[in-house]
Amino acid sequence: MKQRIPKYNLRDVEIINKESCYQGFFQLDRYTLRHKRFDNTDSDIIHREIFERGDAVAVLAYDPKRDEVVLVEQFRAAARQHPSSPWLIEVVAGMLDKDLSIEQTATLELFEETGLRANKLMFINSFMTSPGGCSERISLYLALVDATTAAISGGVDDEHEDILVHTMPRQQAWQWLEAGEIDNAVTIIALQWLQLNYLNLGDDEK
Repeated sequence: MKQRIPKYNLRDVEIINKESCYQGFFQLDRYTLRHKRFDNTDSDIIHREIFERGDAVAVLAYDPKRDEVVLVEQFRAAARQHPSSPWLIEVVAGMLDKDLSIEQTATLELFEETGLRANKLMFINSFMTSPGGCSERISLYLALVDATTAAISGGVDDEHEDILVHTMPRQQAWQWLEAGEIDNAVTIIALQWLQLNYLNLGDDEK
């Protein structure tokens, strides 16, 4: 199959107006715009509110020698109506720091949340979380670690983080995913990648 070449790009979007609706910890902007349609005509003028959350990095900590993952648990206000609990099991994650590279942010977040230092950091992929209304893009990494050095808890007090650290066999994490106990998208993507690729990690990484 030939690689699909995008028909349109940013030059085919006309931003007529942009206004700030809210500016706080996050930002909400309202765009008035139009874009090319697939039949090469112009769309009607449309209005869209965009949640400008900023980009983030996520890190799945994995010990290939012990076949263990290190995940974190913390309260998430937006999950307050979660069917079981708003305390979610997740991979390490944090917003990008403008003064640090993505890899430096990943390394810092890993240490702050779990006390772990990466023996090796491997890029997995990057993806948008909800492009219908949110600008956020997440860069996902795998950190090869010694899971025995993980802390019991972590987080930064100034950021109001209260984090419980979980070290468990990879297969247990997978069973939690299959049972729906892990149901946030970033962690699902990370664990699915690991389930597909853990056997392919080189001998020098085991």
